[in-house]
Amino acid sequence: MDPQLQALLDKQAITELVHAYCNASDRHDHDKLRELYHPDATDDHGAFFKGLAMEFIDQLPQIQAPMEILHHNVTTVNLALEVDYAEGEIYVLAFHKVRTEEGTLDLMVGGRYFDKYTKRAGQWKFSERAVVADWATITSPSAVDLSHPLIDGSHLGCPGPQDPSYSFFRLLRRGERTK
Repeated sequence: MDPQLQALLDKQAITELVHAYCNASDRHDHDKLRELYHPDATDDHGAFFKGLAMEFIDQLPQIQAPMEILHHNVTTVNLALEVDYAEGEIYVLAFHKVRTEEGTLDLMVGGRYFDKYTKRAGQWKFSERAVVADWATITSPSAVDLSHPLIDGSHLGCPGPQDPSYSFFRLLRRGERTK
């Protein structure tokens, strides 16, 4: 295959991997998250967690339990590719609505993922991921109001298998990486 065409296909596969991570995180889809990392991959969320990605995913049900809303938005994607190895600096805006003992608060983080990817058995997956926060804004109490009359009657997203996307889509399925 033409090397430029292969590079485009590889970069597209990596971009889809990054987007799948956001979807799986926001829907609390831990089975899908496991498919995105190589078994020996690492994840570094700073003081929050640093170690094997599979161990991080094991902890996510407890970590995500108070998160009523989790919403990742990828903005800038910078990728460098070298055969079956790639690096990415991925800009992200991550919104969190979190229950606390004092009530709910909103946390908006502007940050970046520092990623290393490897292609094994023809499939790109994360081999290393580090999270960097560039800025954060906290609003307490939460400013989210899904009961406002302008929202009344809208389909509302939620974490977990009750999210409306799972009854709407046939190809984008919970627990599965998009083929």
